[in-house]
Amino acid sequence: MRRDIIQGEAIRSTDLGGGANQMGARAYNDRLVLSLIRREGALSKAELARRTGLSPQTLGLIVKRLQKEQLLLAEAPVKGKGGQPSVPYRLNPDAIFALGLKIGRRSTELTLCDFVGAIRARVEKRYRYPMPDEIVAFYGREAPILVATLPEYQRGRLCGAGVAMPFNLWSWGDALGAPAGALEAWRDYPIDAKLSDMMQGIDVALSNDGTAACAAEFMASGATAPPDFCYVFVGWFVGGGIVLDGKLHPGRRGNAGALGSMLVAGTDGPQPLLERASLMRLERLSGSELPIEDEDAEYWHSDAAEQWLNDASSSIAQAAANAAAVIDFASLRIDGVMPAQMRQRLVDATRYAYGLLDTRGLSPMAIEAGHVGPNARTIGAAILPILSGFSRDSEVLLKSVES
Repeated sequence: MRRDIIQGEAIRSTDLGGGANQMGARAYNDRLVLSLIRREGALSKAELARRTGLSPQTLGLIVKRLQKEQLLLAEAPVKGKGGQPSVPYRLNPDAIFALGLKIGRRSTELTLCDFVGAIRARVEKRYRYPMPDEIVAFYGREAPILVATLPEYQRGRLCGAGVAMPFNLWSWGDALGAPAGALEAWRDYPIDAKLSDMMQGIDVALSNDGTAACAAEFMASGATAPPDFCYVFVGWFVGGGIVLDGKLHPGRRGNAGALGSMLVAGTDGPQPLLERASLMRLERLSGSELPIEDEDAEYWHSDAAEQWLNDASSSIAQAAANAAAVIDFASLRIDGVMPAQMRQRLVDATRYAYGLLDTRGLSPMAIEAGHVGPNARTIGAAILPILSGFSRDSEVLLKSVES
């Protein structure tokens, strides 16, 4: 068990009930203002009025209210070319908090994040394979400790929790190294309801881990994010997400951007992308487990890693071309559980491999590195309830997933 307290100390358990979700649903204009500031970093009233189309009087009332609720902070006035100095407003990191639970193949991680997505505290538990009751018990034990790292006056500003996990875990028993039938416990297991009960009614958002990681990438990209992009996250499996028209698009059943299941050319015919580009494949090639410390230079510069890099990059390039043929994406973002240097090599190799493909009829696609890194799924899990309550696209993020 590893616990990292980024701010404060794990002092005692605390009541997880109440919280910022009891402030009520935010008006659309409030959420629009918060979303624009989140995207741009800081904006003045004049710029907000211009971008929203709201009158200066209406915008002034909104900003005043958001300041009173401690959601916005005023920065130092900026002197313009003429007239009065303008005051930029930014999000207050201490305004809202959320918990994010990532359920992975070998570990589960619980994170406390603030309003801008920064990690305040984190705890990790490793295991041979994931079992639901064990993970729920871990959450019930550790969540109060993480929340207790906040000053007492901030603990009531917990807006909820998010869970990021691969869907249909019971179908991956062989890949996860679990005994036959062990993961059947996940079938129809209501983990979001179980955790919500522990949270005494605070909402728990359940998301595919690729979609959650995409949410983290979308928020971290800020104003640099193109309105449409496809995202791939390379972990033990390969997942992904989609942003369309400047909005996270989870899909009707929460599984949009499941690039790991996309067929690409393999050595023995078509194979799912995860069989070619996942870290599961790298472990098979190397014959040894990934090091716990991802920066292990020797592992990532082995012959097996070089073979994996070649296979993964060519396969991700094929998946990118297939995705671009369906939706005219401006960009492909690549992230994953690997050192930054290896991630950049994967991006460069994928860009090269994409250039070798016959992409006639497709618009150019920028292939770029993600901004978050290995913590994208965990941070994304915490971001989902924050965006749900304080984003213009709240109806997208916590809507019911169809079966």
